[in-house]
Amino acid sequence: MSLDIDYYELLEVERTADEKTLKTAYRRLAMECHPDRNPGCDKSEAKFKAINEAYDVLKDPQKRAAYDRFGKAAFENGGMGNGGARGGAGFGDFSDIFESFFGDAFGGGRQRGPVRGADLRYDLEISLEDAFHGRTTEIAIDVAAKCGDCEGTGAKPGTSTRRCNLCGGHGKVRAQQGFFVVERTCPTCHGRGEVIEDPCRKCGGEGRVDERQKIEVTIPPGVDEGTRIRVAGKGEAGPNGAPAGDLYIFMHIARHKVFERDGTTLFCRAPISFTKAALGGEIEIPGPDGSKHSVNIPEGIQSGKQLRVRGAGMPVLQGRGRGDLVIQIDVETPTRLTARQKELLCEFRETETGEECPQSRGFFDKVKEFWDDLTE
Repeated sequence: MSLDIDYYELLEVERTADEKTLKTAYRRLAMECHPDRNPGCDKSEAKFKAINEAYDVLKDPQKRAAYDRFGKAAFENGGMGNGGARGGAGFGDFSDIFESFFGDAFGGGRQRGPVRGADLRYDLEISLEDAFHGRTTEIAIDVAAKCGDCEGTGAKPGTSTRRCNLCGGHGKVRAQQGFFVVERTCPTCHGRGEVIEDPCRKCGGEGRVDERQKIEVTIPPGVDEGTRIRVAGKGEAGPNGAPAGDLYIFMHIARHKVFERDGTTLFCRAPISFTKAALGGEIEIPGPDGSKHSVNIPEGIQSGKQLRVRGAGMPVLQGRGRGDLVIQIDVETPTRLTARQKELLCEFRETETGEECPQSRGFFDKVKEFWDDLTE
């Protein structure tokens, strides 16, 4: 140990500090005590190493639990303190014992070798037109990337690591629980068998540094709300030079001024005048690709009627063909009439027989029968 001080006191945090608080405190202190900022100061260099040592323990849930229970004795001479198991931290639950004995046989054991970096999520909003055509765009993300100075090893360039004293370089330790002797990954070296003696100054022994990266993303035609695009190897860098995770981009389609979407089908509402509804005619509806579709309005069409244009909807994602464009007709009653228009409508009303609007006539016939029944 570089400094015989409680790890929490060393990092200047409470014992209940969460992961974010620990990380913030570590970065602040590491910057203050960094050898580059304190050249020739042995005390600062020793504190810098001690801070890294403390953070390495407290950021790991298993090692932190062992430290909270037994202090530094948990990592010295292969002991855990009174009542603890030799050679490592205690058991979380019986599943650890089961996995240690039967995991490899049944394919469910703990992962061997380097631990892959974490996957990342990015939410990207695009227009309906971009979803129709597809596009290539550039996004910027903040990610823990592999340190360029130490190539992800965490060791200062030009220095070497030393064999882990806890596991003897095996990367595994044995712990006894009653009649069981269980082999687990070493909590000090995390299975590497080696310990960093002189941490990299740029990353503080983490092997990773936070940086902003720009990534080019190809969006295929036909993506929909919630479509997930995987960009391999663009997630967080793995610890100790392990492979990076993946980046998952979740697509969100911005609301459109004309269309609503359901899969590959596009919907739009088309208000038409009551004269066009009565006499019929044509309307022109745009497509998401800028094309124009002439739609025939049959005579006497009613509100709510849907007209379909085949193959004028969204493309099938990673497939062939397109969905349909569905136009819902809304017959609009005029609200601003000139005197002449009112006069013509009055003349039309005088000629009505009831046969022009059979649904209306049928409804009021039923209403009349209802009143007649009540008066009998």
